[in-house]
Amino acid sequence: MLINRFPMFYFNRMQHRVAQEILEDSEAFDIRFLNTDMAESETWPAIETSLGYQIGSARDELPERYHVTAKMLRKAPKLLAVCTHGAGYDTVDVDACTEAGVIVCNQAGQNREAVAEHALGMMISLGKKIYEADRRMRGDRDWDRNQFMGQDIMGKTVGIVGLGHIGSRMAELCGQLFQMRVLSYDPYLTPADFKERGAEPVSLDELLRESDYVTVHTPRNEETRNMFGVREFGLMKGTAYFVITARGGIIDEAALAMALQTGEIAAAGIDVFAVEPPPLDDPLVALDNVILTPHTAGVTVDARISCARGAAEQWLALASGRRPERIVNPDAWPVFTTRFAELVGKSIVQSRG
Repeated sequence: MLINRFPMFYFNRMQHRVAQEILEDSEAFDIRFLNTDMAESETWPAIETSLGYQIGSARDELPERYHVTAKMLRKAPKLLAVCTHGAGYDTVDVDACTEAGVIVCNQAGQNREAVAEHALGMMISLGKKIYEADRRMRGDRDWDRNQFMGQDIMGKTVGIVGLGHIGSRMAELCGQLFQMRVLSYDPYLTPADFKERGAEPVSLDELLRESDYVTVHTPRNEETRNMFGVREFGLMKGTAYFVITARGGIIDEAALAMALQTGEIAAAGIDVFAVEPPPLDDPLVALDNVILTPHTAGVTVDARISCARGAAEQWLALASGRRPERIVNPDAWPVFTTRFAELVGKSIVQSRG
């Protein structure tokens, strides 16, 4: 049976109202707004009959029962596609989706400017001790301004771990604005890729030893989980600064806290945590040589609009039978096309060339 209006749902909010406006203007969707406070007797009937799910990327903002898992997919047999609000997909079991023939799309690159600027802002604030001076100015007068003497970022060495959408923008900003030596570790790139993106390829150990600033821009997966621990922080300079705006779980937070407490590294800027937000008694929260932000590196008005437009364009493509951009699990495409024809009543549009 031909589906004229593609049924899809989301919880609590879209990334930005522009996405809702684009989808509503197309008149191609039956959009179902659900709230996590609603009774499950209200939410599941809508989920079970939907073909699409626009899902938040932050795992702690959505109850686990609404994460896309194998169990959830069994309860939503018609689901064809899942699109995330942002670049991350911590709320989605990609392997389970691939097995079920469900396409997963994300917004990789849509918030690259926001995250790169946030990371760079942390680097500058750490090196200039802006955060420390601000706290002391508000707290007491038992200090001398020379205690807050920082360093220029110009000409220093930055180590970028992960040279994808955001990492490559970091390389551009650091190399061109501040004439920094740009080192990078990314085992998936070729020498030509590094050259094109303005970075010098090195091993992770060399990057840690040589860098005045280390900034992390990798996804969180089995390869990167606890990628930074006691050994890695021990390789860094005592004067170095560590910044992470990627995903919680990539670093051993206890090891980072110890490195900061013992002076193995100078200071850190942290935007992501294993538990978000971290509890108030977390060791990192108590440290003065740390800048903390609540996973807001990619949260700007501009980034939200960009991600929202990107998601809306993906849904427009999917509903019309076209292949969307930024598919996380392309291996699911063949099964997806068969399921799409069965559930929507029309065939996928084959791309040319």
